[in-house]
Amino acid sequence: MSPALTCLRRFFCPPPCVYLAGPGWRVKPVQGQAHQAGETGPTVCGYMGLDGASGSAAETQKLNFEEQADSREFGCAKTLFISDADKRKHFRLVLRLVLRGGRELGTFHSRLIKVISKPSQKKQSLKNTDPDEHCSQGDFPPREGYVRYGSLVQLVCTVTGITLPPMIIRKVAKQCALLDVDEPISQLHKCAFQFPGGPPGGGGSYLCLATEKVVQFQASPCPKEANRALLNDSSCWTIIGTESVEFSFSASLACTREPVTPVPLISTLELSGGGDVATLELHGENFHAGLKVWFGNVEAETMYRSPRSLVCVVPDVAAFGSDWRWLRTPITVPVSLVRADGLFYPSAFSFTYTPEYSARPGPPGAPEPAADADALLESIHHEFTRTNFHLFIQT
Repeated sequence: MSPALTCLRRFFCPPPCVYLAGPGWRVKPVQGQAHQAGETGPTVCGYMGLDGASGSAAETQKLNFEEQADSREFGCAKTLFISDADKRKHFRLVLRLVLRGGRELGTFHSRLIKVISKPSQKKQSLKNTDPDEHCSQGDFPPREGYVRYGSLVQLVCTVTGITLPPMIIRKVAKQCALLDVDEPISQLHKCAFQFPGGPPGGGGSYLCLATEKVVQFQASPCPKEANRALLNDSSCWTIIGTESVEFSFSASLACTREPVTPVPLISTLELSGGGDVATLELHGENFHAGLKVWFGNVEAETMYRSPRSLVCVVPDVAAFGSDWRWLRTPITVPVSLVRADGLFYPSAFSFTYTPEYSARPGPPGAPEPAADADALLESIHHEFTRTNFHLFIQT
């Protein structure tokens, strides 16, 4: 008899999650018609797998979406895994969404994911540690650099902004908090968060999760080893890295049954020139010749360069209002992309026209403006921020 071969399965921690946000994901009643049996709930189902996989049922997990309290649809691939026979160091997740009735909505890809089989048991060094920084909120002083065990840190929810009090991060080994370790933290390490002000020599209060509620756990000193505190399972945490990618689109004005993917993603903008001849270059991915750049509700003349570059002519500010010349306030419009069939792709970027002040002409014989009044700039300037561009218009 040949020995049985066991193929190890490496599961995701945390499991891949998909959120569908927006009002168009659930079935809406057609005017004059009632829902038929089984037609309630989400209008889409998902299938998640790994890139390069065969797409068989064994390698793809079906996602069943459920509505959350915040009205988003949520699906989770809890049993998705990468086989130990797969020797790749990096891969991507592939999500296929299909609308009710079988129409393909599109195929979406994650960022590149690094395979980490198990945490290293060696003492960490800075060269093997990814840089991180202390989070800050309120009066907590920020400090950039590597986070080490024994450092004072603060946990901040990036969605709601809710913060916990500053705590000391401790390394955990054999369900004990190590109070004398100061090495850099690393992914998949077990750690604990100690509230400051505890008694010396062990013990103290630690952050604990009990029945989905955050509480304080009172640890006890380790009787056999000094500088250690005994913890329970709920006060031991695992350090993991997560990343998300967001795709935004609207098919409300589109006349197409084609998939919405690939969804173009804008990463940076680059403004050139000024005045009547200003161009804006969009850098990103998944660009193609069928895309047009829109400033608000104004289409811009767009030139396709490559899958990572689009160039457009900045529309004249007069397109956004007849009295623009006398406005003292800037005009900000969103920057978006529209496919040839009308599919709309919003972005997080905006463009701001900032006119330099020029006094509205007065009646004959009116006094001249004061010498210290706002003056025109001698040249056209532009300034850059991460999500906003300002074009100063000489009036």
